[in-house]
Amino acid sequence: MNKTAGEYHFTRLETVVFGVGKAESLGRELARRGAKRALIVTGKTLGHSKLLDKVKNAAGPAIAGVFAGAAQHVPSHTVTELVAEARRVGADAIVSFGGGSPIDTVKNAAWQLMGGRAGSRIVDFNAATTETAGAREILHIAMPTTLSAGEFTPGGGVTDESTRVKGGVADPRLQARVVILDPALTVETPAWLWASTGMRALDHAVEGSYSTRHQLVTDTLAARAIALLTEHLLPSLQTDGDDELEHRMQCQLAAWLSIFGMSNTRSGISHALGHQIGPMWDVPHGVTSCITLPHVMRFMAEVAADRFGPITEGFGVRFDARNPRSAAVECADRAAKFIGKFEVPTRLRDVGVPRGEISRIAGTVLEEVKRANTVGAEVTLEQLIAILDAAY
Repeated sequence: MNKTAGEYHFTRLETVVFGVGKAESLGRELARRGAKRALIVTGKTLGHSKLLDKVKNAAGPAIAGVFAGAAQHVPSHTVTELVAEARRVGADAIVSFGGGSPIDTVKNAAWQLMGGRAGSRIVDFNAATTETAGAREILHIAMPTTLSAGEFTPGGGVTDESTRVKGGVADPRLQARVVILDPALTVETPAWLWASTGMRALDHAVEGSYSTRHQLVTDTLAARAIALLTEHLLPSLQTDGDDELEHRMQCQLAAWLSIFGMSNTRSGISHALGHQIGPMWDVPHGVTSCITLPHVMRFMAEVAADRFGPITEGFGVRFDARNPRSAAVECADRAAKFIGKFEVPTRLRDVGVPRGEISRIAGTVLEEVKRANTVGAEVTLEQLIAILDAAY
């Protein structure tokens, strides 16, 4: 038998508070860490929502202001604007309120506030850096309203507006120290956004499982995340009252479990495709997962069917280690059927991607796939083009 060995690296996340009404704990968490000038960061829609009042009231006397300029795919100018606002109000803490866009905007701004150069890491989602060694860290508390789960990672995407290519910053100090999961804050999230970010969470769990860097902790949590999402995501959109909030809470927990170990496993082809398709054609990352995940799973079923064990457990598919391919293909089919239950795009043509651009997408994605090195086999440009053709 092979000898089991490895390493597991934890992020700097200290506290996850979860439950209905837990938004009220924001003031306590700020006070515990000595924060007195908290800047709330959100997008335009939530910036005009009554839910923002809940967050402001919860912050109490520590609130220093609200920045409502976060935007989808984190255009670089929004990061510059947030840095200026944080300096203007003398922020010693930043509270992200919303989905992945405000969360990643905060991470990129924190990077610059710690002394990192704007654009200096717009190349690699997977590498950390010591460029800002010794700089003061920025306290980040995240209050998510979607299931994209970016609040649980120390990396954040940003789009170079001159090229519309997405890259990002990655540093352990960019991890939110506190995450507050309150399903009551998610009730205004549009159904398509809630569902599609749920598929992003599914994408995290699946790609972490068949990554070459997978291990017991990540496998165990990924299986549970898949099971929770398949059980609770649809009812979270079909119920109301206390039942709706409980289903949403279970989905939020699933999102947490889905990405718990991604700084260890890293992501795969589906994520890499989304990183480039999203900003190029203004497609939300949750939607890119709806389109790409089943096709990438079918590709991985041919490459690494033996790594599908946790995925089969999550979907309730029987797994035979002696003949794993059939179970792996069945999981891809079940993922496609699950996505099909929701009103979300499932083809590249549905979101305006020109067919003639497929080769260009594949060329950009190939570099990211090589850097991540999670597939366990050489991936060719022709294979990526075939996946995109299937998704078209």
